[in-house]
Amino acid sequence: MKLDPEVVDPDDIEMLEDLIVAATNEAFRQMEEDSASAMSKFTGGLGGLGGGFPF
Repeated sequence: MKLDPEVVDPDDIEMLEDLIVAATNEAFRQMEEDSASAMSKFTGGLGGLGGGFPF
């Protein structure tokens, strides 16, 4: 991946860094949400390990 020098303000690199961190965090959040949704289909909504069983 290469950034076009025209879109980078050399006087505000911190903003670019913040935008990259925010985009990365949002991607991870969405991935975790999608993963949890997919797992709930397999577990049938049992909840954590043990699924509420008394043993």
